[in-house]
This record gives sequence, structure tokens and C-alpha cells, in this order.
Amino acid sequence: MASSPHEEDPIIKVKVGILTVSDRCAKGEAEDRSGTNLSQLVTKERGLNGDVTVKAIVADDEDKIKEKLTEWCDTLRVSLILTTGGTGFAPRDVTPEATKAVIQKECPGLATAMLIGSLKITSMAMLSRPVCGIRGKTLIVNLPGSLKGSQECYEIILPALPHALNLLQDDKKKIDATHREIQKLRHGHRHRHHSNEDLQHRHHGNRNNHHRHHHSSEEDNKLRGSCDHEHHDVEKVARRPRHSPYPMVTFEEALNSVMDSTVRLGTEKVALDDALGYILASDVHAEVAVPPFPASIKDGYAVIANDGDGVRQVISQSTAGSLPSTEVTAGHVMRVTTGAPVPTGADAVVQVEDTELIKDADEGRTELEVRILKAPKAGQDIRPTGIDIKTGDLILNQGIKLGPAELGLAASVGVKDVLVYSKPTVAVMSTGDELAEPGEPLQGGQIYDSNRTSLFAMLKQHQFPTVDGGVAKDSLDALENTVKAALDKADVVITTGGVSMGEKDLLKHMLQVKLKGEILFGRVFLKPGKPTTFATLTYNDKKKLFFALPGNPASCMVCCNLFVLPSLRKMMGYESPNLTTIKVKLSSDTVLDVRPEFHRVILDWSSHDATPSAVSTGSQRSSRLLSLKTANALLALPPRTEKIHRLKKGSLVDAYIIAEL
Repeated sequence: MASSPHEEDPIIKVKVGILTVSDRCAKGEAEDRSGTNLSQLVTKERGLNGDVTVKAIVADDEDKIKEKLTEWCDTLRVSLILTTGGTGFAPRDVTPEATKAVIQKECPGLATAMLIGSLKITSMAMLSRPVCGIRGKTLIVNLPGSLKGSQECYEIILPALPHALNLLQDDKKKIDATHREIQKLRHGHRHRHHSNEDLQHRHHGNRNNHHRHHHSSEEDNKLRGSCDHEHHDVEKVARRPRHSPYPMVTFEEALNSVMDSTVRLGTEKVALDDALGYILASDVHAEVAVPPFPASIKDGYAVIANDGDGVRQVISQSTAGSLPSTEVTAGHVMRVTTGAPVPTGADAVVQVEDTELIKDADEGRTELEVRILKAPKAGQDIRPTGIDIKTGDLILNQGIKLGPAELGLAASVGVKDVLVYSKPTVAVMSTGDELAEPGEPLQGGQIYDSNRTSLFAMLKQHQFPTVDGGVAKDSLDALENTVKAALDKADVVITTGGVSMGEKDLLKHMLQVKLKGEILFGRVFLKPGKPTTFATLTYNDKKKLFFALPGNPASCMVCCNLFVLPSLRKMMGYESPNLTTIKVKLSSDTVLDVRPEFHRVILDWSSHDATPSAVSTGSQRSSRLLSLKTANALLALPPRTEKIHRLKKGSLVDAYIIAEL
């Protein structure tokens, strides 16, 4: 069989999006085996040699499918979108309808080729309704939902895909090369570009094999979605992968993955003095009233209002901390201090400023008579029992964060300890042979480890208990031992470095192979922080969360704010754990990146405008920790498009608050 011209000159780094359409996968009830398999197929060098820059799962909902397709075409500008699932006859199979709604041109030849090729295997292929089409410079192809069917249909159209994508991108050099090859094949009557032989891929050689891709089995559904990747021998540096096997996910998808994997911890009783910053796990009701007795608001005299003004005999005094034993009767008053109980018989308090001394004794040590200068009113300057808090009142709601006022309120009704949600213990460790501890002399090729210091400070600022995991050297054994020591003591582990494509970036391999962890994402479409990795694993029968952050200091801090803090807040009971966002104005024209960017800024209200201005902290290099100095927000800048390359001064954008304002 002659070689295809596309095999000799494959497309380099085609940007591909994989969209799985499945109610069950979207709910986490089934695994997306088909989407993962397609991701591996498109990255093969002898195939399309593509780069899966975005991957997602959506329910069988036409609007949600259209939203993803439109975003990936118009914003992310991928070259090829492969959908899998939702192309059959079931009531909720609406992928073709969603695709038709967004494409600008149909490509019936691709759909026909898939149907013809599939019908050679099973007559059930006639029940599939694939749609293929073009939006802008993006080709969208509907594939079946099962692993087997989606792979077969992909391989049927694979010989034509490189040329189709070259045409869409108007790559004249590759288009001309393909045309020259076609002309050569025509002279030899071997024009395979449109031959029936092409439509029957070698994968379909066994015609007795039942083709299940139009009616996927329950077993298929349960297996869909595996994120496992083949693992190379990390000691064979020259043979390491040249492209990341991890599909690129959007920031929103990554954050949703983190939050969906995060569960609130259990509860514990904490003494009131130690409860600052915790989230209350149960309502608190008042067991006593506040005040628990009628209390004087002023320093003065407890009187009977009906007595009016005039001279009165002083019979005793009432001070805070004790109950008076004497009753006030007509013509008499009792001296009282602020907060002291009002004696029985009295129904008003006259402040000392509205009286004058008439007679005293013991050289002024004892008052005998005073004149009331202004006639009082009943209830004057008295706080009745329970006017602030009645017995049984709900004073603190479950879910509230305990600050100084909340703790004081609990103390005012006699509460000694409170039931709160436990805080996660967080281990922080760095990786790399090049790291030295601050204060030590630097050796050749070394740098100081600033990430652990920054992360510890951030975690302590938010009052999370921490464990120092130290620095792991760049070997699998050292990395595994250091991580295990951290997992022994912590609910969450944060590492920095070792997650990119270098020969010493061993962390992902160690997590999956040594610790049997599940990596939920290994690349994120954002700047900074593209190699950010998140995994879950079971260790000593307990679920652990693992955040592998980039080694560059600015990336590390930004991604800790964006992903780690919301997760930790959810674990400790926050009802709204995500970062606060507000609208801000750009203080200058801002150039956009191809990726969504979280730009470090200082918010400024000096113009007395209700909307603050966002002032850039300067160069936004991922290595430049200076970009976070005095920064109190992260601008959420959209990616660059063909039409929009920059945002003008005064444009309104969202800002994530990361420090006190």
C-alpha cells in the first residue's frame, strides 16, 4: 500500500480540542475512556501529531455543547474539535443539532466517509447522525460515543485531516506539496486521496467484529474518562516525551475539578480563645439574657419617676458586680454606676449631671440628700432585661466565620467553647537539586528557595496549620520519601517545581506510578501557571489532595491564590470559598496574551471614583516575584483574539482580591 503524503509531511502541533458529550460522565457516574483515547490518538507522530490544548466533558445539553464549541472556535481558536457522544437516536442525543447551530459550512464528505466505512462493519452504523463542519478556521467533527467506534471513525478520516486543516489555515506551502503528491499518484492510478481503499482503514480488517460504537455498552460507559497515560522509563532521558500527554484545560475547568474533588472536613470543639478564624459548625443560642437584669446606662441615681424633681434622701448605692439589697421607696434615691443593677422599686435613672448635693456626712464621704433638677420619665436610662439578647435567641449561625465580634458575642452569653469545622493541615515542600536554604552560602548553580517562605506566609496569614516538608532532591526515591513524609502529617500537600517537561521533572510520574494517584489535570490554559497539576490519592486509607505548582515564584503564588486557597476554604467550611471579585478600571492600555492572563496589580481609589483603577506592578514574568510586591489583586484578562489585541485604558475587567485593600 502506498504511503500517504500526509504521513511523510504531518501537520506540526495542530491545536485540538476534545469534547465528550455524556450525561453520566458529566455527573461523574462514568469514566470518559473515549475522550482520553482520542487525546492519545491525535498526539501520535505518525498520525495527526496534534496537541490537545483543551479537553472537557459536558452533559447532553444543546446549549452547553454550543457554548463550548463557540468558545473553542472563537476564543481558544483551536484548529480541530473532535466531539464524542450524543450522535444517536436517543431523545437526549443532540450533538449534531448543536454542531449545525454553530458551523458556517458543512463538510458532508467527512460524515459520509465515516458512515460508509462504518457500514462495512455493521449495519447499525446507519443509526449514527454525525455532522462535520467549519466555523471560522476550525473544523468540527462528530464522532460516536464508544471508545471503539470513535477510534474507528477518527482513523477513517485521518488520511484527509492534515490536508483539510492546511486548507483551512491557508498553508500554501503544505497545500502545494500535497497537490504535487496527488498529481504523482494520479499518473500511477493511485490517487488514494479519494479512493474507496482509503475509506476502509486497516483497523476495519475484521469484518466479523461487531461494531458497538452506535450503541455503547454499560461497560464502555463505566470505563470512559480514564486520565491514565503511558509511562516512559524516566531514566531514559533521550526517550522522554517531547510533548505533554496531559490535555490542556481551561482555568474554569481546572478550578471546577479542584472544587469538585474537595470535601469539607469533620468537626471539633475548640475553646473560645482558640476559635478565631474558624467556621462555626452549629448554631449558637443564648442560654442567658443580655443584660440578665435591668441595668443602669449612666452614673447617677435610681429614682421613682412619679416623685418628679426636688430633694431626695440617698439610702444606699448599687455598683456593677453586685445586686442591691435595699428597695427604693417614695422620696428616696439610690446611687448607681454604669452597668449596675437597678434596685427594686426604682423605674428610672437620673444622670449625676442633673443633680446637686444638698447634704453629706463623714467629711464628704457619704451623701445624705441630693436635689433632682429635672423630672425623670419612667424607663429613662435603663436597659431592660434581655433588651440586647433574650434567652434562647439565635446569636450565631452555622457557617459564619468567627471573628473578634462573633467570639465576644459568644462570650457575652457564657459560651466557653464552640463546635467548628476542622482546618486542613497543609504540608509545603519544594523540589530541585538547585535549591539552597536562605542564609546558607550559594554553591555553583544554586538559587535560594523562596517559594516555601512565600507559601508558608500565605497559609499562616489565612490561619491554616502547616507542616514543613523541606526540599526534595531530583531523584524518584528522594521525591517519593519526602512526599510520603508530608502525606503522613497533612491533609493537603503543596509542592513547587518538577511539573514541566524537563528531564528532572519527575513529580507527575512519581504521583501516578509510585503513589497510584489520579492526576485530574496536568496543564492549564492560563498565564502564569500553565504546568499547574492537581491530583488526588488515597494514603493510609485517607483521601489527600495534591497541588503541584510551578517552580517559578510568581506562578507559584498566583496559582496558590487561584486554586489552593479556595480548596482549603471549602475544606474548613466556607460557604463561598472562592476569591472575591470586583470590577476595576485599567489605568493604561494593556496588551493581551494568547492565554487568559492573571495580571498582578495594585488597586487605587485616589481618584475618589467608586470603581478603583488597576495599576500594573510592572513586568509579569513568571519568575519575577517583584510583580507580587504590594499587589492586592489579579486582573482576569481575556485571551487575545484576531479582532482584539489589547484593552484600552478605562476598560472594565474583573479583579480577584488577594490581599487587604
